[in-house]
Amino acid sequence: MKTLDFEAEYNNRARVKNSTEIIARWAEQSRVALAELPGERDIAYGPKPRNGYDLFQGTGDSRPLVVYIHGGYWQRGDRREYAFVARELSAHGVDVALPSYTLCPDGTVADIVVEMESFLAALWAKTKRRPVLVGHSAGGHIAAMLMASTKPRGNAPADLVKAAYALSGVYDLPPLIPTSLNAALKLDPATAQALSPMFGPKPAHTCRFVAAVGGEESGEFIRQATDFAKAWSGSGCTIDSDIIAGADHFTIVDEFCRPGSKVFGTVLAMARSL
Repeated sequence: MKTLDFEAEYNNRARVKNSTEIIARWAEQSRVALAELPGERDIAYGPKPRNGYDLFQGTGDSRPLVVYIHGGYWQRGDRREYAFVARELSAHGVDVALPSYTLCPDGTVADIVVEMESFLAALWAKTKRRPVLVGHSAGGHIAAMLMASTKPRGNAPADLVKAAYALSGVYDLPPLIPTSLNAALKLDPATAQALSPMFGPKPAHTCRFVAAVGGEESGEFIRQATDFAKAWSGSGCTIDSDIIAGADHFTIVDEFCRPGSKVFGTVLAMARSL
């Protein structure tokens, strides 16, 4: 039986040959969005330098709310590089919050989850609205951890996270241990298992989770989405896996930003239903 090359399976920047160009395009689109979209910037949710979020919001207190959690394997990225995702949602009457978090190795994956719990508490205190969590890659992992969490979030309801949509999420962390990614993550078998939503507690409340993945992604990413849907089936959470034809690990984010796409339509419907 052939041994799986986890480095090749999970190194998306190497797998997608034009990933550098896509990321540069996102950066330019985000620069424009930050300059043009209304809302508040640099709202603190904690004491650390990266404990901040931007809130793109229109007028009115009853607009749906989406939280976008960026990816980068818990060790790259910043909310300002992904402001472009707010443009079309804002145009469709949805407010969007984008948080940053401490990156590895300055913090651990477990630390990031705790920080994002604090972010949700702060966002609830400010808006009193239930958000739909949309997470890309590592952000999908964070979204799943937050949905299943039973930790108190200030004065927020225990079942605050009722809906989440993950774009190419990572739910099974042990395969990352032998890859170069682990130089910053510093996972060992015990911590990787404990931080894997695939093997952890399932949500105890009624909710919906979509584990989407691009049809052009590695076999491991497709396995992650389909196996995770099976792992959480039978809980109070309605969970589906969805393979987005023609999308890779980066262009699946473009699908999320494209009005008329299945991804955009599903997230918009989820936001409007809360």
